[in-house]
Amino acid sequence: MLKLHHRLAQRLYLAASRISRGMTMGARAMLIRDGKVLLVKHTYLPGWYLPGGGVEAGESLAEAMAREIMEETGAVLTGRAELFAIYRHPSPPRRDHIALYVCRDWEEGAGKIADWEIVAAELFPLDRLPADAAPSTVARVREMVSGEPPAADW
Repeated sequence: MLKLHHRLAQRLYLAASRISRGMTMGARAMLIRDGKVLLVKHTYLPGWYLPGGGVEAGESLAEAMAREIMEETGAVLTGRAELFAIYRHPSPPRRDHIALYVCRDWEEGAGKIADWEIVAAELFPLDRLPADAAPSTVARVREMVSGEPPAADW
């Protein structure tokens, strides 16, 4: 029941934000260490994702990315993050965009405690992502590892 409540609340929030906002920006991070990538599992979505979320008023993309990885994983950047690409979110109304950063210098910090949004944060080998990783996560990791040009759509 609680999961259903969170899903409904998120959908209502997203619907309201689409009406009240123009273009929206999100920032995600590909946290890499020793051939592994840190992924998160949400309470309201199936599968594993790159950590990240929306850019708040007054935040830069990099600030939002650093805040989101701290909130979702407990990780802290110890060096500069590299902007990998900016993607258009393919879902209607197609005015959402996502900036993806690659972060190689980070520490796990105090660790993530499961909460209403994130139930797990785990490292996975870049060449063996979990079977239920989101297709967009798999595609972004593949682009980064292979060196192929980033797609236009997330």
